[in-house]
Amino acid sequence: MFDLFRRRDRAVRILLGAILVMVAASMLLYLIPNYDTGSGNNPDQVVATVGKETITVSDVQKVVQSTMRNQRLPAEIIPNYIPQMVEQMVTDKALAYEADRLGFQVTDQDVRDAIKQMAPSLFPDGNFVGKDQYAAMLAQQNMTIPEFEDSLRRQILISRLRNIAVEGVVVSPAEIEQEYKKKYEKIKVQWVLVKPDMYNKESEPTEQDLKNYYDANKSVFQTPEKKNLAILIADQGKLEAAINPTDAQLQQYYNQNKESYRVMERIKVRHILLKTVDKPAAEDAKMKAKGEDLLKQIKAGANFAELAKKNSEDIGSAQNGGELPDWVTRGQTDAEFERVAFSLKPGQTSDLVKTQYGYHIIQVLQHEDARLRTFEEVKTEIAALMKKQQAAAQMQKIADQVQTALQKDPANPDKVATQFQMQLVKADGVEAGKPVPEVGTSNDFDQAIAPLKKGEVSAAVALPNNRIALAVVMDVLPPRPSTLEEVKGQIRTAILATRTSQAVRIHAQELYDKAKADGDLEKAAKSMGFTAKIADDVGRTGNVEGLGSANYLAEGFSRPDGSIIPPVGTPDGTVVAKVVAHIPPDMSKFEAERNTIRDQIKGDKARDRATLFEAGLREALMKQGKIKIRQQAIQNLVGQYKTS
Repeated sequence: MFDLFRRRDRAVRILLGAILVMVAASMLLYLIPNYDTGSGNNPDQVVATVGKETITVSDVQKVVQSTMRNQRLPAEIIPNYIPQMVEQMVTDKALAYEADRLGFQVTDQDVRDAIKQMAPSLFPDGNFVGKDQYAAMLAQQNMTIPEFEDSLRRQILISRLRNIAVEGVVVSPAEIEQEYKKKYEKIKVQWVLVKPDMYNKESEPTEQDLKNYYDANKSVFQTPEKKNLAILIADQGKLEAAINPTDAQLQQYYNQNKESYRVMERIKVRHILLKTVDKPAAEDAKMKAKGEDLLKQIKAGANFAELAKKNSEDIGSAQNGGELPDWVTRGQTDAEFERVAFSLKPGQTSDLVKTQYGYHIIQVLQHEDARLRTFEEVKTEIAALMKKQQAAAQMQKIADQVQTALQKDPANPDKVATQFQMQLVKADGVEAGKPVPEVGTSNDFDQAIAPLKKGEVSAAVALPNNRIALAVVMDVLPPRPSTLEEVKGQIRTAILATRTSQAVRIHAQELYDKAKADGDLEKAAKSMGFTAKIADDVGRTGNVEGLGSANYLAEGFSRPDGSIIPPVGTPDGTVVAKVVAHIPPDMSKFEAERNTIRDQIKGDKARDRATLFEAGLREALMKQGKIKIRQQAIQNLVGQYKTS
């Protein structure tokens, strides 16, 4: 949703997000709240030092936790990334150290300008909202103004040093033209796809083949431990259906929670936005004129929703005819937008409204005054809420009672199920990672039953759709060697895959050799029972119908017409192709893209140069003894997350 329609008290999140974009993931070290993993590691243990500054276990844990919390990486692969996180943190401190050594300085005005640029909502109409509100915003992130601004100052230093490192990047006209040609050049190809399933029949193993393979690989085929379970399942939905709070109970709840049902003054609104923000000043008059024209059309009876879909630059609402998805209350939007919108009656359309984002045409659909919703209005909601609350409480109570009952009488789970009106499921041969009847595939359930022996009872495990399950182990089937009959299908698949893969390689190479000998792929294909196809003209990033990505034909772009491209593996087989023709790009459009391509190449070169500069700086500071990394501390931290 466009920033205009976010609460002002979320401005700090916008500000922090902008900073993260500017300085990359390293900012996490300085901006996230304090975090304690509860591990046995000493949080003050030093992982690395850069100059006089240190990076501690606690510092790394903050970055790890923030990464996990924001779901940037799955928890199970976090250990693999910890060394990279430490390396990035060391790099950032090294850059700050070097910037300081070179005498770089960041003034208070520099910091203020950076904040103003990244978070204009802190400066409505160019005026600062005030220190108290600024501090309150930061407090929501467990930060103080000095902490935040020190971090920002450090990152500005780093950015300046990086900018100096990449200054002087030059892109020649020849490079730009070459990149343009590479981007838009196309080729026409003839291709043949040799598929494994063409050789299934001839590759089918005999019974003797299966037995020989089994005998040679017996140790590989092991049937893991399995368990026979009795699973008791409680369904919160069924409990809710049996709960019927009285009117008196509902009224009492309403009386005790009236503030929860108080509705602020609010409006349903739609708008058309013509943005001026981030555009040249010359665009302002053009946008204003366009807005006035749209307004005339609306007043003449044009369809507001259709005009919004075609013209509004608020992408989030344009597709819905300009309608914002939620009710708008006071304090949520730009001050001028809010002033006009709340002054309109339902059905009224505003004149052209100018805000910090651009020109708006606003139409109010509904307008509700602040009020307390009546008991009758919310009675059904309260009943549903009370049912859920009471059923949830019963679920916890049932889980505890059922576990105790099963532990007392594990041999008779059916009696316990009847006593507590739970569903009983018998599941034999349960294996970790495999679906369980009525449970499905559940890592939590697998972990709950993994350590259990015969007669032991699991803890309650939450299942989808507000259900819980407890299991009692009726029997444990120990691991054992698999029989031939049990693994015949697995062996057949393995042999078939190997044989068909070999057949594809042999036949694709034969096809290539024949085609290369006389330059005729179609003739070679016919002689081997294949069909050659001609693809539509395709560029490097395009797709070939029936084959897939043009990457499989990448070699063809650098080969002359008539060339036979050697066999290339694809997910569906192996392709052999012939370059029929090269289609040069349309150079008449080159000038229009020259600057864009130049900037792209320049950006790529700048990133490469920055990477080399940072690596060189780290190496130099390590040789000088200014950077010291304690690998054992990193390994200990990695080990903690592997076992946590």
